[in-house]
Amino acid sequence: MAVPRLLPLLLIVSAVWSPVASSDDWLAAGLKALDANQPAEAEPLFRKAIEADPKDYSAHFNLAFALSEQHKDAEAIAELRKTLELKPGLYEADLNLGILLLRNRKPDQAAPVLKEAIAAKPKEFRPNEYYGDALLGSGDAAGAENAYQAALAANPQSAEAQLGLGRALLKQGRLDDAAARYRTAAADPKYHRALLELAAEYEKQRRFADAIAIYHEFPQEPSARERLGALEVENKSYSAAIPDLEQVVKSSPTTANRLALADAYRMAGDHDREIALLQQAAQADPSNFDLQMITGRALRDQRQLMAAAQHFAVATKLHPEDAKAWNELASALIVSENYAEGLAALDHVHALGKEVPGDYYLRAITLDKLKMKPQAIEAYRQFLATDNGAAPNQEFLARQRIRIIESDMKK
Repeated sequence: MAVPRLLPLLLIVSAVWSPVASSDDWLAAGLKALDANQPAEAEPLFRKAIEADPKDYSAHFNLAFALSEQHKDAEAIAELRKTLELKPGLYEADLNLGILLLRNRKPDQAAPVLKEAIAAKPKEFRPNEYYGDALLGSGDAAGAENAYQAALAANPQSAEAQLGLGRALLKQGRLDDAAARYRTAAADPKYHRALLELAAEYEKQRRFADAIAIYHEFPQEPSARERLGALEVENKSYSAAIPDLEQVVKSSPTTANRLALADAYRMAGDHDREIALLQQAAQADPSNFDLQMITGRALRDQRQLMAAAQHFAVATKLHPEDAKAWNELASALIVSENYAEGLAALDHVHALGKEVPGDYYLRAITLDKLKMKPQAIEAYRQFLATDNGAAPNQEFLARQRIRIIESDMKK
């Protein structure tokens, strides 16, 4: 829901004369304390006035004000409801109650009392604006639009109402109309940051150029720089994304931010910086299984197999039950001719009961290299029995190796 932009609550300064003589004295003393900005001192004085005359609505109203100034909102709301019970339709009570209900995230309850305030003073700015906030928070974007329009008729210069109207239009899917209102509100520096809401909606609508233009307005905002870099990657503008993502990593070197920058380096073809950053991230976050796997695969793709194996080995320690980590480790070791260690990794996959045809092929070529001929033939045959044509080149080689090994064994 919309967060209410609170102004000081209205104050009734004229007390209703009570038949009990001391009531007026307590009221006067309470008002004097409020004038001195001492709501805590005013509170017991107004309570005394209520004891003297429980039906004095001004005493209840001013007690509510003193309570609200101390952020005792639940008690203040109760006192305002009592005020309206004693004096139905009192504009100041309706408005203040609506403001407090908005402040306490109760837009559904705020809307009807603010509507009553508008009935009393239909052309006043404040009740119309807060009514718009209440309707927007309640999900009635069309009603909120009308309320904000009424508020702007009373005060066309209000940035708050322009922003509220923009949000109401955005909720209705009228993005371009909303954008104009956001821009008007953002002319006030206090509301410039609200443009990030508009940028987020542009992203949802895949209007990336519009979102990027807004994010460029927030060079010192880490979240905006992060989104800017991500969108530039999405648009395949990798070189443009890199400086933005570098700034994000500099200000917030999280694993996610480092991964985003590494991805931009990769897509731009700068694999040295990609790998350096991934290794830095893996060192900073050593217990992150996914990060170890990503780093290992990046190193594998650049044929840095032993360095890749180190990361895959860490991953197997973090998640010993993950067959993919053991597979990657086995492949990196076997391709780099560390056959015994590679076989040990494949044995872990076997123990997990998660072997795939590629595992049998890796085992076969490893056993073949180690001159373990009967075992190699068996592994090649397991591969052929399970692959079902998925890797025809490897199947051809497997059949060839079986014939060659069998021929050698007959000599």
